[in-house]
Amino acid sequence: MFCMKNRFFSQKMAALVTGIALLLGSGLPVAAQDKTAQEQRQAEKQKAKQARKQEQQNQQQQQQNQQQQQQQQRQAEKQQRQQEMQRVQQEQTQRQQQNRAQKQQQQQEQQRVLQQQEQQRTAERQQRQQEQQRVEQQQAQELQQRQAQKQERHEQQRQELSRQQAQQQQLEQQRRHQQRLADTNRQFQEQQRIASQRERLLQQQRRMNQYRFQQLYYERLRQDRLRLQSARQFSYSPYSYRYYRSGRAYYANQYGADMLRRALNLGYQEGVRAGQADREDRWRFNYQDSYAYQDATYGYDGYYVDLPEYRYYFREGFRRGYEDGFHSRTRYGTYSNGVFNLIGGVLQAILNLQRY
Repeated sequence: MFCMKNRFFSQKMAALVTGIALLLGSGLPVAAQDKTAQEQRQAEKQKAKQARKQEQQNQQQQQQNQQQQQQQQRQAEKQQRQQEMQRVQQEQTQRQQQNRAQKQQQQQEQQRVLQQQEQQRTAERQQRQQEQQRVEQQQAQELQQRQAQKQERHEQQRQELSRQQAQQQQLEQQRRHQQRLADTNRQFQEQQRIASQRERLLQQQRRMNQYRFQQLYYERLRQDRLRLQSARQFSYSPYSYRYYRSGRAYYANQYGADMLRRALNLGYQEGVRAGQADREDRWRFNYQDSYAYQDATYGYDGYYVDLPEYRYYFREGFRRGYEDGFHSRTRYGTYSNGVFNLIGGVLQAILNLQRY
């Protein structure tokens, strides 16, 4: 619109200028007219040039205006597109949020259902476990009852077997006790005869100290026999010790173990006296020649231990006592309150009694 106004104004000015020039030209001379015409032409050219320039400016201005309008339109369209995109994005965001909310809701519902199912399975599993435990406890109780009954039967059988064995052992010990008494009586009668012979031999050898020792030993043996004849008592108890001699196992109860210890200590005491007697008689070292060593029955009462066992351990104690008495020392034993006894370690090493 602005360009059209400029064009109209330019046309009016050109017509006015042309009219003025025609009026002036009618009254001037020819030369002047030519000059005027030339100037007029120039003015017209100038005007035309200015008009073209103005036209160009108007066109440029119009183009600029068009460009601005197009740019503004493009910006408006761009803004509209951006707004549309924002609206679409907002809608998409809203849909995504809705989808997420629905998904979360579905997940929560699934989790709730899964939890309920898991709780139900857990309850069922616990119920099965409790039932299984109840069954196992019942089976264990039944098994314990059966085992208890079985153990009770075994214990009854064991007690019956032990009772039978005890009866057999008691009968065996009584039988052996009677046999030991008979053997002891025969041994004592034989030793009486041997003692008389050895007394005459010792007198011939002028071994007066050994002679007096033999008399004293025989007197102690006779007194011991009288004591046993007036006070015989047998008490049964099961075997509780085991010992080995010459590769063979022997068994004894508490009374038998005490009897073997007694045999060692009495043998040691008599051996010390016999060794001292030979040393005082200036006789050679020979414990086997002693009457007490050959007899080896002093202290034996016929109970719990066989006579050969008693005599073996009596002689073991006698041999060690004879060595200490002959050499005037206490290597194997001790002397206290007028009594000789074997050292405990030596006694245990000889017997080696083991509980079983």
